[in-house]
Amino acid sequence: MQRLNIPEGLHIRPSRETDKPFLEKLHHAARQDLQLIDGEKEFIESIVEMQFRAQTEGYGSQFPDAMYFIIEKHHEPIGRAAIDFGHNEAHLLDIAFLPQARGHGFGKAIIQSFQMAAAQSGLPVSLNVLQGNWGAKQLYLSLGFVVEAARPPYEEMRWYPQGMRAFSGI
Repeated sequence: MQRLNIPEGLHIRPSRETDKPFLEKLHHAARQDLQLIDGEKEFIESIVEMQFRAQTEGYGSQFPDAMYFIIEKHHEPIGRAAIDFGHNEAHLLDIAFLPQARGHGFGKAIIQSFQMAAAQSGLPVSLNVLQGNWGAKQLYLSLGFVVEAARPPYEEMRWYPQGMRAFSGI
């Protein structure tokens, strides 16, 4: 693994209860697809809120030991990441940025830091990506992830620390 190139002013911290307004704003910005629903604005907002609750509760029940982080640039929240360091792998549950923070290399730096942490524990990193999310998929491929399974609408991707794949039996 190469040396990390962290953009100036970028850091990550554990998420707190006080981050909920930002997380709702981020979810709203990330779910532009829901804004296309034909209906009253109030109805659409209720669907976005329902999706936010479902995602939060789903991660909590499926990954009870996951860690949730807020990504900041010069102490202003710009994104979030959730990762579960299990016994056999680290699973990147989610990484999302506000629209204005996308395309600046912040996601790459955060994912590389997770890869380094996983490599120190001898763990691969897995994630799921929407098959049509070409930008994210290109980023993951450039970071050494490989597609291991397709379960529409997602593809399961995995990254292995150097030398691990040969011993993993995969």
